[in-house]
Amino acid sequence: MFSLLSLFILGVGAAAAIELPLGQVYHSPALVKPLLKTVEVEAPAHYDFSYSVHDEHTGDIKSQTESRKGDQVQGQYTLIDADGYLRTVDYTSDAHNGFNAVVRRDPLGQKVIKAAPIAKILAPAPIAYAAPKLLAPAKLPLPLSLYH
Repeated sequence: MFSLLSLFILGVGAAAAIELPLGQVYHSPALVKPLLKTVEVEAPAHYDFSYSVHDEHTGDIKSQTESRKGDQVQGQYTLIDADGYLRTVDYTSDAHNGFNAVVRRDPLGQKVIKAAPIAKILAPAPIAYAAPKLLAPAKLPLPLSLYH
């Protein structure tokens, strides 16, 4: 019985191999068109950029301007430090010299107003724990062999 079943399976496999040739099961690679690499010529970068924030309520006062022409960048930004000085940074950058910055700090002549804390948080007093009492080791009678 086993040999008849295995013979039947071999026959079905052979018939399938005849109907579906091996070349159709494994597709031959399609013809690939040669890939042409196109190089896009980019124009040199050119932009002008600026922004500023002036919020008296939070004290957030800052600004920045920057311009770029090709590989040359120059700009400036300003902000008010926490100690009341105006920080001004002038910077330039190019392929030959790299990034260079000049920082100036000028007093504004006005005090920076610090915001009052919203709420005081009181931490609970630490709990003191007494050190655990150590019990003295129990005194056991000495064995009689130690007495003379």
